Amino acid sequence: MNEMLDFLTQHGSLVLAAAVFAEQIGLPLPALPFLIAAGALVGAGQMTAGVALVSAALAAMAGDQAWFELGRRRGRQVLNWLCRISLEPTSCVRRTEDFFSRHGVRALIVAKFVPGFSTIAPPLAGIVGLSVPQYLLFNGLGTVLWAGTGIGLGWIFSDQVEQALTISAQIGPTIGLTLIAAALSYVGYKAAHRYRMGDGVPRMTVRQLADKLAAGEQPVIVDLRSLAARQQEPGIPGAVSLALEELVAHQHELPRDRDVILYCACPRDASSVEGVLRLRKLGFTRVWPLAGGLGAWNAAANAPAAVQLSDRQIVPA
Repeated sequence: MNEMLDFLTQHGSLVLAAAVFAEQIGLPLPALPFLIAAGALVGAGQMTAGVALVSAALAAMAGDQAWFELGRRRGRQVLNWLCRISLEPTSCVRRTEDFFSRHGVRALIVAKFVPGFSTIAPPLAGIVGLSVPQYLLFNGLGTVLWAGTGIGLGWIFSDQVEQALTISAQIGPTIGLTLIAAALSYVGYKAAHRYRMGDGVPRMTVRQLADKLAAGEQPVIVDLRSLAARQQEPGIPGAVSLALEELVAHQHELPRDRDVILYCACPRDASSVEGVLRLRKLGFTRVWPLAGGLGAWNAAANAPAAVQLSDRQIVPA
């Protein structure tokens, strides 16, 4: 952080703006330390509070605007891409969508204070059709609060920051190497876990599901997508809607003598696979993820009539 203060002292608002913009477009560079460092410089009289706040807010809103426009133009493809690069694909978008659905445009005010929400909230706002003036108002308010909080913390504790820098100059390299090693280990573990989870669970294909329906079987189909996703795009007719977190609580509503097929709209069927693993731990043996999820179902538009489910609600036995 010593070098950070040196950079900010020499280049001021440009360095702060670049760091904030980088985080908002999704690069793994946390902006909060730069905001706190800028606040410490404000407390030391080496930077003005107005310049720091305006630089950070404009940079953050510029990055957000790029995601907002992508959401408006590309729709859910943007969220699927964000989920694909996430280490937690089962929750990266789904929980954020539910939070946005419950709180609406007001969610933009707190988005930057919620880990994982900051990058996903702007494209979500574009996807749900939020008007540009309304988006700019609420996102701007949230951005100013976020940037002001970080700068304010640095200003309030500017003396303590100076003392911390003195200590970090002595033990900083050791701590830095330790943190880097820990971060790389965590990323490696999560990536390996994600790979094993995705490839080790057999799927049921749309064709296999069609054959079962044609044979008169009555599999229970569970839609694990978020409320916002279901409102945006219709799912498989007759499917039961449950959140991933609700599966265990509602296990008694699911039959054990019939096939239970879970589907989502996420890369590598992540939510479906996670749901299958949870139910199999509870003794379910006839539960499967639908290979390709809703995308595979919709792609089978030219499938035989047996694929088409009736519009009646499937009620678990």
